[in-house]
Amino acid sequence: MPLYKLSYFEERGLGEVSRQLFHLSGTPFWDNRIPFDHWPRIKEYTPFGQVPILCVDGEELPQSFAIARYLANQFGFAGKSAFESAWVDALADQHKDYLNEIKPFLMVANGFAEGDKEKMMNEMAKPSIRKYFTILEKQAKDNGSNGYFVGNSITWIDLVVSDHMGVIETLVPNAFDGFPLVEAVRQKITSEPKLKEWIEKRPET
Repeated sequence: MPLYKLSYFEERGLGEVSRQLFHLSGTPFWDNRIPFDHWPRIKEYTPFGQVPILCVDGEELPQSFAIARYLANQFGFAGKSAFESAWVDALADQHKDYLNEIKPFLMVANGFAEGDKEKMMNEMAKPSIRKYFTILEKQAKDNGSNGYFVGNSITWIDLVVSDHMGVIETLVPNAFDGFPLVEAVRQKITSEPKLKEWIEKRPET
């Protein structure tokens, strides 16, 4: 078995989905959590000057979605066919487009930038959430309302959306009203025993 090391900050953020993939698959890994005050000293030695970074037997891989996609393929969470995998990737690309739209709001809401949080929530975040989650609701329905976005088993996009919902609901009240099928995906995914165990014991961040 390869030796895995996942390096990210002491928070969920962009490293959480990959951590979940390790726990779902029962694969041992070094969860290397970097204190923020250590980051300036090591940033220049990373491939792209950012984290997360996955190290596999000494080989480094940057970019959160590239890491998640790699692990999902290794552990069986990327879809059961080439077409399913392509759909997972399509939804992941849509998720990144959506994140780019709401990033200014997230920066302000999390204290990393100055701005009118309330105004940005109403004028930026809420419309973007509604547009993206309307797409997800349709996809969940088209997939048979079976508790997954693609196919009939967990894929890494289910984890991406479920974890993101946990973040957004702390910042935007009633963000997911009107999206029952998306909520059903989250409930099914987070009830999976191995994932539920991890969520209950992971560090509070």
